[in-house]
Amino acid sequence: MKITAIREAAIPLKSTLRNAAFDFSEMTTSVVTVVTDVVREGRPVAGFAFNSTGRYACGAQMRERFIPRILKAEPDSLLNAAGDNLEPEKILACMMSREKPGGHTERSVAIGTIEVAVWDAVAKIAGKPLHRVLAERYNGGKPVAKVPCYVGGGWYEPGKGVKDLQDEIREKLDQGYTTMKIKVGGASIPQDLRRIEAALRVVKSSERLAVDANAAFDRARALAYAKALAPYELRWLEEPCDPLDFALLTDVARDYPAPLATGENLFSTQDVQNLVSYGGLRADRDILQMDVPQSYGIVQFARTVAMLEGRGWKRNSIFPHGGNQMTLAIVGGFGLGGCEAYPGVFGPFAGFADDAKIEDGFIGLPDRPGIGFEGQGGLFEIMRCLADGA
Repeated sequence: MKITAIREAAIPLKSTLRNAAFDFSEMTTSVVTVVTDVVREGRPVAGFAFNSTGRYACGAQMRERFIPRILKAEPDSLLNAAGDNLEPEKILACMMSREKPGGHTERSVAIGTIEVAVWDAVAKIAGKPLHRVLAERYNGGKPVAKVPCYVGGGWYEPGKGVKDLQDEIREKLDQGYTTMKIKVGGASIPQDLRRIEAALRVVKSSERLAVDANAAFDRARALAYAKALAPYELRWLEEPCDPLDFALLTDVARDYPAPLATGENLFSTQDVQNLVSYGGLRADRDILQMDVPQSYGIVQFARTVAMLEGRGWKRNSIFPHGGNQMTLAIVGGFGLGGCEAYPGVFGPFAGFADDAKIEDGFIGLPDRPGIGFEGQGGLFEIMRCLADGA
C-alpha cells in the first residue's frame, strides 16, 4: 500500500462579499488530492481536502517541500502498525522533517490541507465515514448522528440594506437553521446596532445571534464595540481584535461579560495555549474556533484538544471555523460544540452534501466513506478531475 500521487490546484472563489477587514475578490483556495494504489469499485482510492476559506492558496510550499517529502519516503514508513492503512501521524512527521520549530503560518495551512486529505483516504480505505474513524481514535468510540450548526452570513455587499439582511436571515431559518452570525465593523457603530436590532427582530432571541468583527479593530474601536454590544448579551462577539493581542483581548473580556469567540487565526497548539493562558478568556462561556485544515490538520488538532481539556476547557466550547464537509466530520468525530455553515456562499466550497438535512439547528452526519465530498456535486467534480490528473 502506498501513496502514488499528490496533486494541488488553486481555485478562485470569485466572491463580491466583504467583512470588516477585506473583500474576497482575489481569494483563492488550494484543492488537494492524495491518490493511493488501493482500488475500490474499480478506481484508486483518493483523499480530498481544501484549505477552508479565508486563506489564499498555498500550493508553492506543497509542491516545493511537503509533497516531495511524502513521495520520497519509504512507503512502509507511512503505514499504521498493522500495515493495512496509512498513518496520518507518520505522514505529518514526514512533512515536518527538516522544518524549524515555530514559523507556523508559513507552512501550517499547506501541511494541514494535505493531512486532512490523507484522513479522507484513510477513512475510505477503512470503508467508514471520517467522523466514525475520528470518534474511534479521539472520542472513546462515541459516534454522533447530528451536530449543532449555525449560519455564518450577514456579509456587507453592495446595495444590501437592513431589509435585505432580515430577508437573508428568514431564508436561513426557513431552511432549518436557528442561529445566525452576522458581520460587524464594516459600518459605523450606530449602523451596526441598527443591523443587530433588525436581526434580533427576526431570530427573536439574543442567544440565536452572534456577530463577527474579523479581528479588524484597533484598541479604541474594539473597546467601543465591546461596550456598545454588551447590553445585547449575544451568543458571542467573534474576533474583536487580533487573537495574539492578549492585553487588548483581556480588556475586551473585562468590558464584555457575554461570550467572546476567537482562535480561527491561530495555527499551532502553542498559539492556542498562549491564548487561553494570557488572553483573558473564560472557559465557562467563551468559544474557540481553530480551523483544522489551516492549523496542521487533525493529528495536531487532537493535541490541541488534549491541551485545552487539561486546562479546564470542554469540547462543547470548540466551534471550528469553516462551514464545510471537513469541519462537519471533525465536529462529529471529536464531539465538539458545533459547526458553521455558509449556504449559498463561496460557490462549490460552501455548505455540505447536496442531500444534507438541517432540522431545528442540527445537521445530520453522512454515512458515506471518508469526508463525504462525493455527495457534494460541483466540488466533487473538481476534486475527481484533479485525482485523475485532468
